[in-house]
Amino acid sequence: MESSKETGCQVPEGPILCINNCGFFGSVATMNMCSKCHKDTVLQQQQATLAASSIEDIVNSSSSTIKNESFLAEAANVEAEFKVVSPQPSSELATGHGSDLKVKEGPNRCTTCRKRVGLTGFSCRCGHMFCSVHRYSDKHDCQFDYRIAAQDAIAKANPVVKAEKLDKV
Repeated sequence: MESSKETGCQVPEGPILCINNCGFFGSVATMNMCSKCHKDTVLQQQQATLAASSIEDIVNSSSSTIKNESFLAEAANVEAEFKVVSPQPSSELATGHGSDLKVKEGPNRCTTCRKRVGLTGFSCRCGHMFCSVHRYSDKHDCQFDYRIAAQDAIAKANPVVKAEKLDKV
């Protein structure tokens, strides 16, 4: 105890609870907040400064469009990096107008016999999923034209080389 009097440092008597009353313990390094609350406040501060600077750029539109595009791209990168997911569904998802919304497909099944294949299914070049019995093209009446695909692959791999015509003397 005498060493603390000599150095002037105070030793805390017990653990410090987060100042946001979330129930976790905070530290002096995180301004008496838990790590989650501290991260959230830092994120809010960054978003506020980003919004203030973007408003300032809109007001001062004398800058070039290239500078604005680079700033907007940087803002989009920062926003994508710190995207916060809310537990409540947004109005876009509720109305069904979301462009990124992908409907979950059912279990993978063989197109021919409707047997469940799961992760062991074989996808054919025709675009369908098949079981081990129907995986070959002759077993499922495949509509994919392998002959034309092979001809195209050979044509791409071996370009036509023509020599220049010689001038007649």
